[in-house]
Amino acid sequence: MMPRAAQAARIKDIASFAGVRTNELVGYGLVVGLSGTGDKKKSKFTIQSMANMLERMGVAVDPSTLQPKNVAAVMVTSKMAVSAVPGSRLDVTVSSIGDASSLLGGVLLMTPLKGVDGKVYALAQGPLVIGGISVQGAAASAQKNITTVGAIPNGATVERGVPFKFNCQDVMTLHMNNPDFSTTMNVVKKINATMGNRFARAENAATIKLKIPREFRGNIVPLMASLENLDVSPEGKAKVVVDEKTGTVVLGRNVRLSKVAVAHGNLQIVVQEGQDVSQPTTPFGGGQTVATPTTDIGVNEENRRLMLMEGATLQELVDGLNAMGATPRDLISILRNLKSAGALHADLEVI
Repeated sequence: MMPRAAQAARIKDIASFAGVRTNELVGYGLVVGLSGTGDKKKSKFTIQSMANMLERMGVAVDPSTLQPKNVAAVMVTSKMAVSAVPGSRLDVTVSSIGDASSLLGGVLLMTPLKGVDGKVYALAQGPLVIGGISVQGAAASAQKNITTVGAIPNGATVERGVPFKFNCQDVMTLHMNNPDFSTTMNVVKKINATMGNRFARAENAATIKLKIPREFRGNIVPLMASLENLDVSPEGKAKVVVDEKTGTVVLGRNVRLSKVAVAHGNLQIVVQEGQDVSQPTTPFGGGQTVATPTTDIGVNEENRRLMLMEGATLQELVDGLNAMGATPRDLISILRNLKSAGALHADLEVI
């Protein structure tokens, strides 16, 4: 096997084929069999759902007499691949929408799952798997992970397939995950070189149209299987991403600096408050105990060297900032000032 080119990525990792996608399904249902951890009386929709369900089963009930503590109203979600056919099994996620404290031990009753078009595509039912526990007593409680969200592996059965015939296409569309003219053209050149003709063309920075050769029409899968594993060198704009909440800084490999001098120092001021207590010198001297506040102030300023950086690469930039003793918080401030000075040639994104 030939070694993969440096910095190369497979087409399947940087682009997606039109039509090869998942479809979101959602439904509303009831989880029963809970051990007193279900919805409370305040969840009127749970009581109404219980009454409607029993009436459909031929049981006439008065909604005011129902106790929903062993029942919870839930939303059921799933993802269905475009290739799913009737009889296929899907994993489902069950989430409480009422005030139930736990879904542990519950069983989801048959729930229709609908697509965005309002049609039913699958039916879900079965016992829940909960990845947490929750216990409480009169004066204490303990909880691990979330107990109001559960899953049912293979808990839904597909009843209707998506009306999409993959092999009937004459033109295939590729969507780039990160639009970039250079990367898109690299993909076009690689596909055309592999297929021996100009079958692929770029419509814009994010879309590639691929004309299906005559010998593959009606059987596109082998063609896509060979193309999606082609190695392409992706390109991209130089970018620096900063997360101020966690102090995380991520720098792309194309980040460059113009000639610039950087100095960074910290001024630390520490204020300590205390109380001095003054008491009478004799037990019966007639004086009284007095508390007097005291304040100690300390100032410490670091004197760091002036660093000169010119045309630095990513590694040189990091090495230079580390040499200055810059922490991630310091690095965020330095990068912002470099961008303001016009010396940082990269997009700076703060999240």
